[in-house]
Amino acid sequence: MSDLLERLRGRGWRMTAQRRVVAEVLDGEHVHLTADEVHARAVSKLPEISRATVYNTLGELVSLGEVLEVSTDQRAKRYDPNAHRPHHHLVCAQCGAIRDVHPIGNPLADLPDSERFGFTVSDVEVTYRGVCPNCAAA
Repeated sequence: MSDLLERLRGRGWRMTAQRRVVAEVLDGEHVHLTADEVHARAVSKLPEISRATVYNTLGELVSLGEVLEVSTDQRAKRYDPNAHRPHHHLVCAQCGAIRDVHPIGNPLADLPDSERFGFTVSDVEVTYRGVCPNCAAA
């Protein structure tokens, strides 16, 4: 069983066939699918699943904090099931591929007090940008 499915079961989330398929589609370490990609993959497993059901399920998963909504550029939002392990993203500037990265250190602690301007900082999002090996080879 996937990590996401286990977490959802542990929360007592009602596991309909449609919700299960969406969670299964999102399973994986470096998964960052758009809602349309989730729907296309879900349809291959459960042909009767509607686009609205996929969007609603993704919204519920984000509200529960079980999936992150990732927006790294002007492209469609992507959904990341790696919500419980702190990480950043590495994004290809050409094709938009996204990988989870886990750099050493604490970026919250790296922001000096003089640069906080009185803010109580509670979270940080870091996005590294570059060109992936596939695009570099093309």
